[in-house]
Amino acid sequence: MFFSKSGKKFSAGLFGAMLASAVALLPLVPGAAQAQGIKIVSDAETEAMLREYSEPLLRAAGIDPAAVKIHLVNDRNLNAFVAGGQQMFFHTGLITTVNSPGELMGVIAHEIGHMSGGHLVKRREEFENLSMPVMASMILGVGAIAAGAGDAGMALIMGSQHLATRSLLAFTREQEASADQAGATFLQRAGLSGKGMLDLFATMRDQELLSANRQDPYARSHPMSGARFAALEERVRQSPYFDKPDPPERVHRFKMVQAKIYGFLDDPNVVFRRFPASDTSPYAHYARSVAYHRTGQLDRALSELAPLLKQEAENPYIWEVQGQIYFESGKVDDAITSYNEAVRLKPQDNQLHLGLGRALAARGDTPSTEKAIQHLMTAAKDGDQPYAYYQLSIAYGQMNNIGMAELSTAQYYDSLGRVQQAKAHADRAMRQLAKGSPEWLRAQDIAMQPDPERRG
Repeated sequence: MFFSKSGKKFSAGLFGAMLASAVALLPLVPGAAQAQGIKIVSDAETEAMLREYSEPLLRAAGIDPAAVKIHLVNDRNLNAFVAGGQQMFFHTGLITTVNSPGELMGVIAHEIGHMSGGHLVKRREEFENLSMPVMASMILGVGAIAAGAGDAGMALIMGSQHLATRSLLAFTREQEASADQAGATFLQRAGLSGKGMLDLFATMRDQELLSANRQDPYARSHPMSGARFAALEERVRQSPYFDKPDPPERVHRFKMVQAKIYGFLDDPNVVFRRFPASDTSPYAHYARSVAYHRTGQLDRALSELAPLLKQEAENPYIWEVQGQIYFESGKVDDAITSYNEAVRLKPQDNQLHLGLGRALAARGDTPSTEKAIQHLMTAAKDGDQPYAYYQLSIAYGQMNNIGMAELSTAQYYDSLGRVQQAKAHADRAMRQLAKGSPEWLRAQDIAMQPDPERRG
């Protein structure tokens, strides 16, 4: 189920505009969208694939996969990055641009190389070490301008910024090369080929030959010198798994995810040109189904899904898409049937419970709402689905359980980092809930947290 997540503000700081990767210095949350233009979206199928690719590499790096959060960014650029709190962010453009699962796993391995190497902390330290001399030079420059030496003052200011930028970029290039080597090691430890990593990075190296307006942003922010590529190539080709191909089922799943992203995020007319009616592949059916749904053609959307459900009846995510199509077309009972099947096939996927809970709550009767609450509580249990809390507040409101509705609203705002709204609703929840109950204590925890501006 593709949907957007709301955001929390953060600041890039003094050198935030120096390079795109500076965003990875910060403790991002899923809601970083609005303030910095990072549009977090959620899709169970895509995130499950990314987690499947990441888990063996994280274990190879000695990192607990359960401690790592994966986020999907609606952005056409080929990019990925890691952030504080062991979080990995993947652009949809990365997934649709790479040519194979191996290439995508190569990027994942590279980003895990940053994570395992502690590069975020080291880069922040380098950043802070540079900021004081720059600030001092800027103060001197401003003083010189005030004293009438305008040219000298501007030279001091611009020169300090230029040197700081060059120093930080050199430091970043060193970290990128280190992450290459670590990523290659993790791929080999996991018994995976690094050929995809090499193929993608060869393309990045070739980007250096293009004019700036034709280069991919990922290539510009991750400079791939000939020497760096040669060192990576030597390391990757030594692996005994270099010629190991991607399994056919992995390739199929990868192409299904690509098609789904095209269907949801591209203009429908573009989707129909990319996947004409003459294309009878499962990927074309998948993409066209979503595109027809987005243009309000329910019957055609369902007819495109029909052969997929026949061929892959055990695929929970096709049932989920059908549930979303029905739900958004106002056919709630049909949506519940489809979501029930998706949950039956993969009960451990919290996002499938979210879809089913939302559909059950929309039915409006008491038995359905009670069932909805159970599924929504499952969806919300890990705390990384703010929308589940939002839906819970609606469901509890339908049951006239105002205390739990207010608590769910407080948890919703708290998960987005909107502390003032969270505290206000938590205060209201405490007035409705039994004092000392687990729910009252959760509300108290939210209500008693310090205001952001008073922290420190």
